[in-house]
Amino acid sequence: MMKNLIQKILFAAPLALMLPSCDNGFVEMNKDPNKSSEVVPGFLFTKAQLDAVSVNYTGAAYLTIGQSMQHFATCKEVPAAGDKYFNYGYSTGNWGAYTGAVIELAQVIEAVSVNPADVNKLSVARIWKAYLFHRLTDLYGDIPYFDAGKALADKNYAPKYDTQQVIYADMLKELDEAAKAFDTTKPTFANADLIYGGDVTKWKKFAYSLMLRLGMRLTQVDPTMAKTWVEKAIAGGIITADADRAVIAYVDGTQTASRNFIASGLLSTDYITPGGQNIEGGKFAKTLIDHLKGTKDPRLNVISIVWIPSGSSFVADTSTALQLGMPNALYNNVPENFNSFSEPNPNTLLKYNAPLLVFGNAETNLLLAEATLRGWYAGATAKDSYDKAVKAGMGQWALFGAAATISDAKVNAYLDVNPYNAAGTVEQQMEQIHTQKWVSLFLEDEYEIFSNWRRTGYPKLIPTNYPGNLTGGKIPTRFVIPDSEETYNQTNFYEARTRQGGTNTLSSIVWWDK
Repeated sequence: MMKNLIQKILFAAPLALMLPSCDNGFVEMNKDPNKSSEVVPGFLFTKAQLDAVSVNYTGAAYLTIGQSMQHFATCKEVPAAGDKYFNYGYSTGNWGAYTGAVIELAQVIEAVSVNPADVNKLSVARIWKAYLFHRLTDLYGDIPYFDAGKALADKNYAPKYDTQQVIYADMLKELDEAAKAFDTTKPTFANADLIYGGDVTKWKKFAYSLMLRLGMRLTQVDPTMAKTWVEKAIAGGIITADADRAVIAYVDGTQTASRNFIASGLLSTDYITPGGQNIEGGKFAKTLIDHLKGTKDPRLNVISIVWIPSGSSFVADTSTALQLGMPNALYNNVPENFNSFSEPNPNTLLKYNAPLLVFGNAETNLLLAEATLRGWYAGATAKDSYDKAVKAGMGQWALFGAAATISDAKVNAYLDVNPYNAAGTVEQQMEQIHTQKWVSLFLEDEYEIFSNWRRTGYPKLIPTNYPGNLTGGKIPTRFVIPDSEETYNQTNFYEARTRQGGTNTLSSIVWWDK
């Protein structure tokens, strides 16, 4: 029957072209009953939230950034984008946002722009667009921005590339305007908003927190502009309390889209067989484990385990003494002691229903500490903000359940052993602040760790120089735009490439990276 139906449709197609006034119902038959022919802003915004945070996690945040920032290591060559600076292809995957979240947000914004009553929905969509594009431009530099997502509406299939300087100016403007436009008397996305459930007061704090991050990004390239936006963000009100953290809750259901994409990515790529060889040869890096052990950081026992044989199976052991990080770029095959190296804790990090902390108060308090050192914030001492950041960074692990909860006693003990260096030089204090950020944002936001390291140089990571690497022994500093742009958007791509030094490699740099 299905074969006959297909044959009838194929036979009727040319007839439909000749007899447009008589379609015999084929137009209606050709509609998918499971898909809407119109944009439903709430549903599409939900999808845009999920797609924006999860795009290319395994290739980018794990294998490229996670390894180059020395949170992870691998004993193999193929997945060594960040470990041995191989395989630039993993970094091209984030460009996929242009066929996903970018288009989705463009459609949402178009749909909610026509009705003044939808001002809150429009503001949230504009803020989320800034969140999405700040990741893209920080990874790739000059990118399509103003023309992006217009292929469907405007038939623009070759968008021009905008300079990162212009993109940053517009993102900051968008955050400022969107935050000021909120109206608590107007409707919201409500439960379609997976982060705040439509709470516009919290979205306003999110907007100013992102403004704070972006403003601080400009410290090396435009200090005056950086100061202006950092002060505006702080005055607007940022995320400082645990209750205001931006979190997406995932569930362990039969639908993979409902599962935490980080857990799914790590389990499908590595960490599948307890005590056995991981597919991509991944383990925690020596740099991370040595730092946590050396500072007596209680987060070590939350995130890290070693598999210990127990009869015919294995047991995940979190004991500090057993934790051992694998050196980056040391091996090109599975070493004999592979099973002795630490890997993610299956009872915390690898749960399908683990939450995603999109933006937390550990980062904002660390940025406040930096702002104090720069003379841009007088509301607290750098030490007070730093201490709050440490407590927030350790407290946020309670979101992962009882096995991840760190007691106040352990937090205070850590601060006693690692007090804020208020008597040190500004650079020594900066190093302490941003090294703490490297630890506090682990798993939460590898992208931000990568950007912050490029801006500040902290933590001080020792590059690897594996034979045949693609960067000459330099830690990657930019993602590579895919070859498809050279094919389908050649003129605009070439213009942007020339503007950025004539290269499109892992060693290229972005505008604010000085």
